[in-house]
Amino acid sequence: MIPPENAARFAGKDGMVCGKVEKARYAEGSEGQPTFLHMGGQFPRHTFSARIAGANRGNFGFPLESLEGKTVCVIGKIQRDSSRAEIEVSSPASLKLANIK
Repeated sequence: MIPPENAARFAGKDGMVCGKVEKARYAEGSEGQPTFLHMGGQFPRHTFSARIAGANRGNFGFPLESLEGKTVCVIGKIQRDSSRAEIEVSSPASLKLANIK
């Protein structure tokens, strides 16, 4: 289990990043209409995002925005952009609600 603040250190590897979703945002006007689950701080200073492409939103049986404020684990290959880490999520199997005390 990797905290969002440390996810960038694991870029290029498969991992499970767990933390509180500080902001869930459907970027309807962006290319691919992705939904972002920002973790590890408030947007835009967050350290990690789960990215769900608009084409994959229908794979989830619930509104992704409902995850805001919840602790989740995101499973997949950790990528890195200029300042933060990201996992591309395509199916519900890659996203788990966490019961972290």
